[in-house]
Amino acid sequence: MDERPEMELMSIPTTPRVSTPEILTPSGQRSPRSIRLGGGASKDQTKSSWTPTSLISPRFLSPIGTPMKRVIVNMKGYLEEVGHITKLNPQDAWLPITESRNGNAHYAAFHNLNAGIGFQALLLPVAFSYLGWSWGIIALTIAYFWQLYTLWVLVQLHEAVPGKRYNRYVELAQAAFGERLGVWLALFPTVYLSAGTGTALILIGGETMKLFFQIVCGSACSSNPLTIVEWYLVFTLLSIVLSQLPNLNSIAGLSLVGAITAIVYCTIVWVLSVTQMRPPSISYQPISSPTITASTFSIFNALGVIAFAFRGHNLALEIQATMPSTFKHPAHVPMWRGAKVSYTLIAMCVFPVAIGGFWAYGNLMPSSGILNALYGFHNHDISRGLLATTFLLVVFNCLSSYQIYSMPVFDSFEAGYTSRTNRPCSIWVRSGFRVLCGFISFFIGVAFPFLSSLAGLLGGVTLPVTFAYPCFMWALIRKPPKYTFGWYLNWGLGWLGIAFSLAFSAGGIWSTANNGLKLKFFQSN
Repeated sequence: MDERPEMELMSIPTTPRVSTPEILTPSGQRSPRSIRLGGGASKDQTKSSWTPTSLISPRFLSPIGTPMKRVIVNMKGYLEEVGHITKLNPQDAWLPITESRNGNAHYAAFHNLNAGIGFQALLLPVAFSYLGWSWGIIALTIAYFWQLYTLWVLVQLHEAVPGKRYNRYVELAQAAFGERLGVWLALFPTVYLSAGTGTALILIGGETMKLFFQIVCGSACSSNPLTIVEWYLVFTLLSIVLSQLPNLNSIAGLSLVGAITAIVYCTIVWVLSVTQMRPPSISYQPISSPTITASTFSIFNALGVIAFAFRGHNLALEIQATMPSTFKHPAHVPMWRGAKVSYTLIAMCVFPVAIGGFWAYGNLMPSSGILNALYGFHNHDISRGLLATTFLLVVFNCLSSYQIYSMPVFDSFEAGYTSRTNRPCSIWVRSGFRVLCGFISFFIGVAFPFLSSLAGLLGGVTLPVTFAYPCFMWALIRKPPKYTFGWYLNWGLGWLGIAFSLAFSAGGIWSTANNGLKLKFFQSN
């Protein structure tokens, strides 16, 4: 017989590889500690579910002769090479974002809700006071559906290349724009969103705790109250304690708490606002400025506030990275299912807050947002218990949101450590990094207490992460044919997002310089 076909198969190089399917454990978790040296599988790994190469594993082929076994094992390696099975980076199993792969659609909904809604939604009526009814509703609607499209793009691009998962926003930016340019374009806005939002949450959480304490205690606790910096410190310590949870999946319960509290206090605020008597001098005419230039920059700043309300895309790939993904069951299916539920609930919160808040207060809306307007206009009409409950829900939401926005920062610290030492962080090293991150945010907040007021500027600077970069990534990675609808759509939205980012940033800088940092979320009494 002619043995040439068998000899050609046997000539495939037998390069040893450590690539392993991601579904080796029933929970979807994976760890280098469960992989023995030499490529042998541990006891847990032998219980894996079916994969395209399950029936050609060395254990199954043990009765077969050695030559045929070598041939089929090499075929398995070839399937891994062409991307039928995602190859793993062993370092990913040591990092907080990818340490656990047992996420699901419920976790995706909790995390997206916690990241996508929060204190920034309460500033939307401020934007309406500069834009008016028509342009405010139009801008909010366009921004909502635009960011929903770019979220879908990120979900689809998570596994755009067979055999590769882009677990972090910067990794996908590098794949689209190149190694160096991707880092320069994406690293600053994503870190600014994560670290800057964490610092703003410390400021807002501390100020809200102070107001809650004043409402509950009243005059009985006014003899020796804590200063605002001490309240910042109290909030920071609570955040550091909660941040000791090891990875992104382990904070799913906190994300659920953050999502529920955000939905509840947004609902309470707009319902209370529309049910109370409106101020007698209310007007719905947009706030006018003395010059055309001032009016233009004020409008840009208001649009930046709307853009800032839809943050959270810098965490989409990280949330999807916590899910198991196989050739038969890709991760984008549960991720998009959870995202649809979460952003439906987000729409049910942000639109009533924006429209109801502007209807209740019009252009009398203070620059610190609807919650401060409710407290200022109706603190004597609403029971202290209900006001205190609302403020307490804001505190709980800030504590929960701090965890998910700080996780990419923790991941970066630990990635640097593991790449240098080639070993996972011990519990003491991990705890030390998180304590350090918490106090860095605290000291930045004390040094720059106006960070929480720069909603328009934050929206302009970080707008490309949500509205522009995903469109460019789709065009560069998926490469739709030139001059087709998809080509025009993505390149057009991308460059339009960059133009809006520059305009909104200029509006935020102008508004901050000319209004004395009025966009502060809460003002201490």
